[in-house]
Amino acid sequence: MQPSMFNVQVPLPDRNEVFMMNTFTDAQLLVSPDVPALVDRVCHGGSYTDEERDTLQALSENGFLVNSRAEERQALSNFFRSVREDREQLRVTVLTTLQCNFACDYCIQGDHDDHNLFGNKMSMAQAEQVASWIEGRLDELAPPVFVLTFFGGEPLLNLPVVYFLAERCHALAAARGITLRISIITNGLLLTKEVVDRLVPLGLTGVKITLDGDKETHDRMRPLRGRQGTFDRIVENVRKIADQVPITIGGNFDETTVDSYPALLDFLREQAWADQVVRVNFKPIIRTAPAPRAPKGVIPLALVGAGDKPLGGACMTSAGAGGGGCDSCHQLDDKLEFLRDETRKHGFPTSDGVHMGPCEIHRRHAWSVSPDGSLFACPGFAAEPTQAIGHVDGRHEARRAASAERFDALAAYRVCGDCAFVPVCAGGCSVASYSELGDMNTPTCHKTSFESALISLARTVASNQAATTH
Repeated sequence: MQPSMFNVQVPLPDRNEVFMMNTFTDAQLLVSPDVPALVDRVCHGGSYTDEERDTLQALSENGFLVNSRAEERQALSNFFRSVREDREQLRVTVLTTLQCNFACDYCIQGDHDDHNLFGNKMSMAQAEQVASWIEGRLDELAPPVFVLTFFGGEPLLNLPVVYFLAERCHALAAARGITLRISIITNGLLLTKEVVDRLVPLGLTGVKITLDGDKETHDRMRPLRGRQGTFDRIVENVRKIADQVPITIGGNFDETTVDSYPALLDFLREQAWADQVVRVNFKPIIRTAPAPRAPKGVIPLALVGAGDKPLGGACMTSAGAGGGGCDSCHQLDDKLEFLRDETRKHGFPTSDGVHMGPCEIHRRHAWSVSPDGSLFACPGFAAEPTQAIGHVDGRHEARRAASAERFDALAAYRVCGDCAFVPVCAGGCSVASYSELGDMNTPTCHKTSFESALISLARTVASNQAATTH
């Protein structure tokens, strides 16, 4: 027997205890300091008392002790394979359009006026093809749950396609006894009560909107194309629909905006609909690697227009449904835990910063569909034609087949060695790796961020235990 390479621990001196966690099994323990010392002794052998043997048996059952490193590495490979082949859900993200009614400086800086001229928009004919492709996937996979997410651009700029696909997918799922869960990732400006009224009966179970700090900061970071502020209109829209559908709040920060988030949390806590907010998550803005003609803050996933216009493609500012999607980047890791702590202090659920992955890019039955019907492994790549892995019409093209093979083999975590956070990180965000490092197979390492989050998790677990024992 030997200690698992996925063991992590946090001393809690004020309690004379140690928080132990195994990131592979997710076992979490609060133990006396002699237990970690006992684990270390295993490496050297020796004799044990009956009590120590009982403790070692319990530690082994929870994954803190393993037979061999080779066996543990094989178990990790099996885990990622099971994630890859999981058939419990079909997950489809549909980008109804690449157009957007906002002019976020960090997204499409410099070409606000032209963006809607060049951004693709799904036609009804294309939506018909998407629906037929989804029907084929449902029959092939027969999953218990089908998760349909509308994304963009701003997906509500193409409401006819949203309504059509929601209605068609509702019928397809109902006919097969499959649970349909619809979510929308939107900037919130067009999220009216009429939209929600129509979609809730079809399976709408969640909406994610983005607020980039307090009113002043948000209006500066996420204005309309005429530079008008958007904060008040979004908040008013949320007020009108919060009792109908769970709300997730997202936010993007950089070094100039991070200090505005406590004021945003104060504001949210004061709202009558605060208890309808099921999750609040903030993430750093992904920065691109230095390159000629690449504007600061832009994710150059696609040149949607002609020539060298740096027009944005898939909007990565609100990507993810509140888990770990694209929370990896090299900016302001030290501020993430501060914002998580502030969020918890204000009474809002948030990510613990440890349980972050693996994300959908590692799942065979998770797809993103661009407005032209191209298929992608991740919405972050869904506006770059060279990364397409197929098409809803079933066409066979060598470049798409080659791309599918690249994504199928994607495993940046294999170069992470014995890092204890591999099961919950999987090598980081592939979009960030591609944008920052130029290679999606190179990990974006945020070990210090995980370590900081682990300390906070340990304190939370200890606090919760203390509350239940008094």
